[in-house]
Amino acid sequence: MNALPGFRDFYPETLAVRRYLFDKWRTTAIRYGFREYDGPPLEPLDLYRLKSGDEIVKQLYNFIDKGEREVALRPEMTPTLARMVGAGHRNYKKPIKWFAIPQLFRYEKQQRGRLREHFQFNADIIGETDVGADAELIALAIDTMRSLGLAEQDVVVRVSDRRAWHRFLTGLGIPDEQLYTAFQAIDKMEREPVEQTRAKLGPVADQVLEFAGQKHPKDELGQLFAQLGPLAKFCEVDFKIVRGLAYYTGIVWEIHDRKGELRAVAGGGRYDNLLKLVGGVDLPALGFGMGDVVLTELLKDRGLLPAYNAGLDCFVVIADETLRLPALQMIHGLREAGISVDYALASDKVGKQFQLAAALGARFAVVVGAQEWPGGEVKVKNLATGVEERVAVAEVAKKIS
Repeated sequence: MNALPGFRDFYPETLAVRRYLFDKWRTTAIRYGFREYDGPPLEPLDLYRLKSGDEIVKQLYNFIDKGEREVALRPEMTPTLARMVGAGHRNYKKPIKWFAIPQLFRYEKQQRGRLREHFQFNADIIGETDVGADAELIALAIDTMRSLGLAEQDVVVRVSDRRAWHRFLTGLGIPDEQLYTAFQAIDKMEREPVEQTRAKLGPVADQVLEFAGQKHPKDELGQLFAQLGPLAKFCEVDFKIVRGLAYYTGIVWEIHDRKGELRAVAGGGRYDNLLKLVGGVDLPALGFGMGDVVLTELLKDRGLLPAYNAGLDCFVVIADETLRLPALQMIHGLREAGISVDYALASDKVGKQFQLAAALGARFAVVVGAQEWPGGEVKVKNLATGVEERVAVAEVAKKIS
């Protein structure tokens, strides 16, 4: 029986990639002063209706639970964050800088870079209106890319500002109630024929297309680029980025691979009104999400995925079965010393034990034999070089370390 469509089995070698990403995400976030949090994978369905309306339901894994409650597996982390901040923000000095690595679920059409479950690096800043917070988040995302070996020739941060668009569109006479429709047309501009975009925008199409082509960072974007300093080389102004979700209120951005072969690697922006809507507390906020599926595809394309290594320090070869019990005592001692050790759980030929040691990727083989053991020694063989030497049992841990 196979896994459900859009879901993944994580064998040891693929789980190692996931752990590698998590380690880079977590290490970089902590270096930036962010604190880790988490929430439940199952939330009230109304939490997502509040944020995105009834149309979101068709994208969710939702059901009625045994308590007759409408619930859903979380499709994103921001509503949970808003709920938690609404309940507990008084306990934290502002700005709040939090990150999480949740598993998320959406019932969507599968394609390259998109599955029905994925893990995501979320980072958010709550309680700060200054553009310095936007710069901090983008810098965190860029340094996360750099920690994975990606450089400015690999990825680009495409930055825009919903406030600039709002000023421009209202200046064209578009009323507030029609702005969301205009933003939706702009958001799909690169994925639809230009004639279709023109039809959606109507008489203001020429002006909108011209505005979308701007490349100079000015106003708030100028301040942002200045604060990013040398990291600004990763960024470019691109007003075609508006992030289709209605709740964004300020600077928005996405990270794309330079070749343009994949979906966005990450995206986010400022959402100053969402916490009041969902969490009941009026605090400015901004954040981003970075998914593991697209990121893994990009690292694979660039040859940057780490080679799988089980990390086994040594394999103890029991050459004489009469020595199994003292060998087990030595094995426990090595493990107490922090060394990863494995051995044949049942009696086997020495040659097969060496084959197993090689298959497990052990760095050393420690041979417990009848000739050496009475003198308090074992043979230690470097499996990479083939060099073998006698070592006192009490010195094996030091030798392997």
